[in-house]
Amino acid sequence: MKTTQFAVKTAAIAAIAAICTFAAGASFAAETTWQKDHPRRVEVNSRLAHQDQRIHNEVKSGEISKAQGAALHREDHTIRREERGMASQDGGHLTKVDQRALNQQENGVSRQIGK
Repeated sequence: MKTTQFAVKTAAIAAIAAICTFAAGASFAAETTWQKDHPRRVEVNSRLAHQDQRIHNEVKSGEISKAQGAALHREDHTIRREERGMASQDGGHLTKVDQRALNQQENGVSRQIGK
């Protein structure tokens, strides 16, 4: 009888472990299309992509040095990391406050391009 109880408990623990593993895996799954394509995220990331191209063009034309371009790219990369962090805290999207803060940071980088 003890062997049967042990087998039942072991099976129950294994089932619970499997469910927990599945649930944890699901919570770390990739973002959904809605989350990645949320309008505020698209706007922020489109600006970052445009600024990246502007920086590249300015370096290529010699209007800013490679070092200045690299510094601006690092600033944009920092903004992109912050965008991802904000989105992960808000269910995969950006709030209006998040978007406003990121846009202000992007404005600062934008003003530095092409001086």
